[in-house]
Amino acid sequence: MALFTDTDQANIISLKGIDQSYDGGKNYIIKDLEFLVENKPDQGQFVVLMGMSGCGKSTVLRYMAGLQQPTAGEVKINNQAVGDSNRVSVVFQRYSSLPWMTVLENVALALRYKGLTKNERQDKAMEMIEMVGLAGHEHKYAQYPTLSGGQLQRVAIARSLLANPEILLMDEPFGALDINTRLQMQDLLTSLWLKFHPTIVFVTHDITEAVYLGDDVYIMKSAPSQIVEHLKIDLPFNRTRATKREARFTELVHELEDKMIRVAEMG
Repeated sequence: MALFTDTDQANIISLKGIDQSYDGGKNYIIKDLEFLVENKPDQGQFVVLMGMSGCGKSTVLRYMAGLQQPTAGEVKINNQAVGDSNRVSVVFQRYSSLPWMTVLENVALALRYKGLTKNERQDKAMEMIEMVGLAGHEHKYAQYPTLSGGQLQRVAIARSLLANPEILLMDEPFGALDINTRLQMQDLLTSLWLKFHPTIVFVTHDITEAVYLGDDVYIMKSAPSQIVEHLKIDLPFNRTRATKREARFTELVHELEDKMIRVAEMG
């Protein structure tokens, strides 16, 4: 991944010349933002976005998902403007499952408009439900407290991957979970990434989480927001909790912490 530059590789996600104003241009939340994720078939990427609260991280994800249009600029997925044919799902911090539907119905919902029969949708949904560790819960309603917070996020991840296994957008998806569940979800996400090789764009405020999950970490400064810092995470793809005990992991956490402090001091 890189800031927007010419490259020989095809782009899977690109944002160019992005501005966002809510008062007719008197003030800009985002100004001249350039962002590029290169396509890496059979490998994928895990890109992390960080920055102070309110700097526009979630807004950038909304652009990618087609949930919001910038005031100015160009947003493309696979070199096409975002539309119904290439829409990307987002896993939010707030649970997004439909509580009047079962786990199986929620996950299968991703395939409703893809021309599959009901049995085909349910078979594919069950495969994904088993992969995310929800087998035995498929007929439960996807609501709290019938399911835990971690289980509800597993439902959202399964549905999103089934809808588009190529790209997964995640907006602080583990922020509301207790520490043990959060660690379990991090490990689940790394295992799914190694299996499907998607391009993941992940927003978090947790520095350790960013280093553990990410290939590249990009930091946005406060309004008018732009991407101003980048850290390449040079750790092996196949990471385990033992990775967090390694000296290089600790060094990267400190490097990222220093970059976050510098960006915060920009105001």
